[in-house]
Order: sequence, then structure tokens, then C-alpha cells
Amino acid sequence: MQGYVCVAALLLIVSMVSGCASAPQRPTGKYSAAAADKAADTALAMVGRPYHYQGDSPEGFDCSGLVRYSYLSAGMDLPHGTGPLMKCTVPILSRDMRRGDLLFFTQSGKKYSHVGILTSHNRFVHAPSTGKRVREESLDDPYWKKHFLGARRIA
Repeated sequence: MQGYVCVAALLLIVSMVSGCASAPQRPTGKYSAAAADKAADTALAMVGRPYHYQGDSPEGFDCSGLVRYSYLSAGMDLPHGTGPLMKCTVPILSRDMRRGDLLFFTQSGKKYSHVGILTSHNRFVHAPSTGKRVREESLDDPYWKKHFLGARRIA
């Protein structure tokens, strides 16, 4: 009997660990301009919420957690993390950006390490860093202009 319990426990552990190493999550749900608008509205409603590393709820967000939460409100399940978000989006030209598009930035010398959601012409919402709160900012700000890498849309 103990052997069966040990085998079952081992199988449970292996399945949990292998789940962490699975392929990147693809978005579920259908992308539309209406979904992007809803995500942007949700992100704006989260302004003032605290930053929390790996957070993806109103109790606290990191940058990609805010994107994930905002799109979940619009019926789309996106992955958490800037790398996985890069993999499920396609690049778009700055002149073609529209509300709800994802904006990627360089932070601390790391390319594509920060993300926000476009809310209106040259404005975006993001969860900046530890000790700060979700806020809306302008792409015209010299800091963000310097660190902006590009816009991407959900594929």
C-alpha cells in the first residue's frame, strides 16, 4: 500500500514540474478591437493599484500581470511575462497603433523587459516597479521615448 502512495505522490510531483516546463501559453479567446478597448478600460480602472512582483490581480500587479488581468476582463487569456507576451503578438508600426495594443520597453538594460497597454494617442498604462503604483504615462515623456522598443498586437 505504501508503495502505491509513493508512486502516486511521485507521479503528482512529475506532472506538476512538467507543467512548469510546458510550451508557452497561447492566448485563448478571440481578439477584436472591442476586446482591446475593454482591456484598455480595465487597465485605466487599475490606476493607483500597487505594484507587486508577479502580481496579476487588483491586490497588486507587475507589468505583464496588468496586461494579463486587463485582457482576461475582455475574455482573452494571455500569458504572464514579457517573453511569452512577445511570442503571442505581432509587431506593428507606431503609426498603426490603436487602443489596447501592447507597448514594449527596455528596462535596466534588458530588451523587452517592460510592457504597457496603449490607452489613447501616445498614452499608456503600466505597473512601473516596486514601491510604485499603476499609472498612465505619455510616450512623449523623454524617458519613455528613449526606452520604447515598439508596439505589438495580439496575434
